[in-house]
Amino acid sequence: MSKTVVIFLALIIAISGCRGKTEQPGRSEEAAPASAIHASAGVVPGSYEDWCLEHQVPESGCTRCDASLVPAFKATNDWCAEHGLPESQCLACDPNLKIVRPAQGEGR
Repeated sequence: MSKTVVIFLALIIAISGCRGKTEQPGRSEEAAPASAIHASAGVVPGSYEDWCLEHQVPESGCTRCDASLVPAFKATNDWCAEHGLPESQCLACDPNLKIVRPAQGEGR
């Protein structure tokens, strides 16, 4: 398989894996099976398990996966209208922002 074909296939897989994703410069996503990208129902908010691998933020606060969370962020003035996500998660506005996944065993 030529290098061009491999790159093309990788690009197609990456694009199809996150339809509607808001571009976040400086983010690296961990490789994970599709079933492990999002937190399971019933995880403790703020725990290691409460993590959206697709967007690298807590699943319980991921407005890109759950649009019903948007009004709460807007109500607390934590909203970036330009990029369509919470200001507290907007790396485009603040490239130095650090959103860190809790260590395993924390947040329980």
